[in-house]
Amino acid sequence: MSTPFPFTAVVGQDDLRLALLLNAVSPAVGGVLVRGEKGTAKSTAVRALSALLPAVDVVTGCRFSCDPAAPDPACPDGPHEVEASSTRPARMVELPVGASEDRLVGALDIERALSEGVKAFEPGLLADAHRGILYVDEVNLLHDHLVDLLLDAAAMGASYVEREGVSVRHAARFLLVGTMNPEEGELRPQLLDRFGLTVEVAASREPDQRVEVVRRRLAHDDDPAAFVARWADEEAEVRARIVAARALLPSVRLGDGALRQIAATCAAFEVDGMRADIVMARTATALAAWAGRTDVLAEDVRQAALLALPHRRRRNPFDAPGLDEDKLDETLEEFSGSDGDSGDSDGSDDDPDPDGPGGGGRPPQEGPDDGSPAGDVPAQGEPSEDGQAPAGQSAAEQSPVRAAEPFRTKVLSVPGLGEGAAGRRSRARTEHGRTTGSRRPRGALTKLHLAATVQAAAPHQLARGRSGRGLVVRRDDLRQATREGREGNLVLFVVDASGSMAARQRMSAVKGAVLSLLLDAYQRRDKVGLVTFRGSAAEVALPPTSSVDAAAVRLESLPTGGRTPLSAGLLRAHEVLRVERLRDSARRPLVVVVTDGRATGGPEPVATAGRAARLFAAEGVASVVVDCESGPVRLGLAGQLAGELGGTAVTLDALRADSLAGLVRDVQGTSRRAA
Repeated sequence: MSTPFPFTAVVGQDDLRLALLLNAVSPAVGGVLVRGEKGTAKSTAVRALSALLPAVDVVTGCRFSCDPAAPDPACPDGPHEVEASSTRPARMVELPVGASEDRLVGALDIERALSEGVKAFEPGLLADAHRGILYVDEVNLLHDHLVDLLLDAAAMGASYVEREGVSVRHAARFLLVGTMNPEEGELRPQLLDRFGLTVEVAASREPDQRVEVVRRRLAHDDDPAAFVARWADEEAEVRARIVAARALLPSVRLGDGALRQIAATCAAFEVDGMRADIVMARTATALAAWAGRTDVLAEDVRQAALLALPHRRRRNPFDAPGLDEDKLDETLEEFSGSDGDSGDSDGSDDDPDPDGPGGGGRPPQEGPDDGSPAGDVPAQGEPSEDGQAPAGQSAAEQSPVRAAEPFRTKVLSVPGLGEGAAGRRSRARTEHGRTTGSRRPRGALTKLHLAATVQAAAPHQLARGRSGRGLVVRRDDLRQATREGREGNLVLFVVDASGSMAARQRMSAVKGAVLSLLLDAYQRRDKVGLVTFRGSAAEVALPPTSSVDAAAVRLESLPTGGRTPLSAGLLRAHEVLRVERLRDSARRPLVVVVTDGRATGGPEPVATAGRAARLFAAEGVASVVVDCESGPVRLGLAGQLAGELGGTAVTLDALRADSLAGLVRDVQGTSRRAA
């Protein structure tokens, strides 16, 4: 077993270390989410924290770490009548991203439960983490069904395992710590809100600090025991300070003035719900205890806001987490006491205006550069090779335009039944969903099909010498339920950025449509990729990734202009799918081609594009063409391309989820007027 790096030897990362220590002082703060680029000591600091936590008293022999002072009356190993106890170090349990449901919550022996009526339960990671730390590295890559289980346990402080009417419950209260690289995708909002604090980390740009990081890392790798011994005094000092802060915590007084500042800050930044207020209050109290004080000051409230609010004010997945510190200081100043600190205000006339901070509403939202859409520039036949560049701009390339306001899109899905990663787009055979049949289990039984199991066991009861009321069940009788749910797909966008798309209003609408589809991909847990084509070639603007944020950034800076190498864009997309198929053959692709269907440049551009499109049709790749053609004269080229691809075509207007409902309303209105 490797020797962990000492917590106090971590160089820099002050916010990260403070957030972890505050949770060690007060686990009620609710955990920490650590966001940052790779190689920034995220995992190192988290793993080192467990060595600083005070030891815990447990009931001897209890697999669920019951507290001898207050044992869980519903503990599966209980009731605990013998007052035998022992002390052990606090645990840090790691949850692998690819863990199974049974590994997380525990496994119930269904065969013994059916034949003997015995609840033979093997505890999982949630039981191991009770009264300790549950650490999830790359938490943003955790499968949805595991996220759901974590949310339930975090909300109820208990884990429930149920299999066909047989259930086991045990306590599961733990400090949840997650690390993630935002480039690989974001967290579901429900899980994001469950983390009390969040910290952004980045590698230092100071040469001296980087030198010290390397020096300490090499020293630890050369002789871990000697390195840990060098830092033993510092570790003991921090450990003692945590114990003292825990003892002081119940005596810390959170005055009315500090509470008003907390409430005003949360209102000013328009965070959802009341959890932010509660987390800020607990964090500010822990900060005071860590500093050895019994009063919460304005500086504690400010620091608590910087740790507890950034991840709670994201309005959509493309909003970067963060906090306007100037606005924070203004709010705190407005609601400070007359003496300039948090003030233990008692509601006297010196209190600030109770109506809330002035100007604390949401800041104005920036819209597209062009304002409200006024209609595309009508096409006058085949566009010229200069791409209709506006006066004063290069014919080969025009500056990027902002995306129009996103909207809710229709659901685009891959036909058939897949077996890819769990998600929310296309039909698939999954571990979760509605039961559609049964089969013999391959490996461990996870979802029992009770009726099929009984049906398989029934013919053999006489031969097995059944004499009592119980059913004699053997391993061969067990049947696994087959279920149908939803999978996530690889949504590969192939975007035409040529001169024929360069009318500013049209490109703004196109970017708005792609942005809307990206939002839909985020909600449906898809991977996304972006291929663009213009001029004389195509490029992979974004390789397939789980980060729709990165795709949105690339889309926003996409320039337009030049010829339309449609075949190059399709061939490049085909190559991307070939490589991705080798990496993950189970994830089915959905190709979304955003174009007006025109093809220019090179010999026989239309015929070449048709041959490239037929490659997708031959392989059965699902595809959708978003028809961006505009103007009074329409050539229908996008529809022809969809036919070559073996897919469907949809216009920008028809892509909206409410377009069909609007059509129905119009038809009903016409019918009423005719009557």
